[in-house]
Amino acid sequence: MFPALYAVLDQQLMKTPVVKCAKDLAAAGVELIQYRAKDLSSRSYFATCSTLAEALANASARLIINDRPDIAAMVGAGGVHVGQHDLAPGDARKICGSGRWIGVSTHNLDQVRAAANAPVDYIALGPIFPTSTKKQSDPVVGTSLIREARKLTQKPLVAIGGITHDRAPEVFAAGANSIAVIRDLLEARDPAARAREFLVLADKSRSATCAHDPAPPGGRNNG
Repeated sequence: MFPALYAVLDQQLMKTPVVKCAKDLAAAGVELIQYRAKDLSSRSYFATCSTLAEALANASARLIINDRPDIAAMVGAGGVHVGQHDLAPGDARKICGSGRWIGVSTHNLDQVRAAANAPVDYIALGPIFPTSTKKQSDPVVGTSLIREARKLTQKPLVAIGGITHDRAPEVFAAGANSIAVIRDLLEARDPAARAREFLVLADKSRSATCAHDPAPPGGRNNG
C-alpha cells in the first residue's frame, strides 16, 4: 500500500534538528519523508540533504527532496517533489532516472489531468484546507478536488494543506491515499508520538472507507 502518512520537514518550522526528527519519525513508522528548505543556499541544501540521505539509508522511510531533482540524484535520495513552477516531471525524470519517485503538486483538475499523463509516481493535491505554511499559498480547494481527481487517475493521491489529526478522516474518506502533514507534526511536543497517532488513525480511516489504494510505485529506497 502507498504510505498513508507523508511527513514534510519544513526547515523554517523545525524545532528539533532535522536529522534527529527524520530518524525519530522513521523509527515511529513513517515511510515517506520530504525535506523542504526554500530559503537555504544550494550549498547548504545539498549538505543537509546528503546528511539526511545517509541517516535514512538503512531505514524503511523514503527520503523525498523538494524542488531539486539534481540534488536528489546526487545524494541518493528516494525521490523528488516538484511544483508547478519547478522543472516539469519529464525533465525531473531525466535527471533522477527510473529508480526514484517523482511527485508533483497540483491545485486544479487541469493540473491533475496533466499529472495523470506525466511520468510521476504520485500526485499531490492542495491546499485542501487553509494553511500558513507557504508564504504564497494557492486557493483552498477542499476535499471536493480529491473526489474529482480520484475519478481521473489511479495514481496515488497525496492530500496536503492544513491537514490536522481531526481533519484527516474526512480527507481519507474523500479518496486520498495519503496525507502530507507539516505543522501538526512539527509543532507537536513529540513529533514521533504524533506520527504514531496519525498512523493509527490512517489505518482505521482507510479500512473504513476502502479508499482506492494502488500498490506503491516501483523503484529503490534511499541509498
